[in-house]
Amino acid sequence: MRTNSRQHLDSISGRDPTYLESLIREDYERCHPGETLDDLKRRASFSREDRGLLRDWMAVAAVRAAAECRGKPSPPR
Repeated sequence: MRTNSRQHLDSISGRDPTYLESLIREDYERCHPGETLDDLKRRASFSREDRGLLRDWMAVAAVRAAAECRGKPSPPR
């Protein structure tokens, strides 16, 4: 399913990146065995594809953070 990750970029900028990363770290590492979120962050500094992948994952984190703020359960993982 394609999503518009740009719609959440404004909400990402105002949040603590460490907190947002904590919301997705386990899921990212489960989806990409043998790789860590930190690996992706390092590669994103020089790879357009990895920059886009990191942006998409951070958009997921922003949605999860917004759901927690509203007191709603997070989307299924």
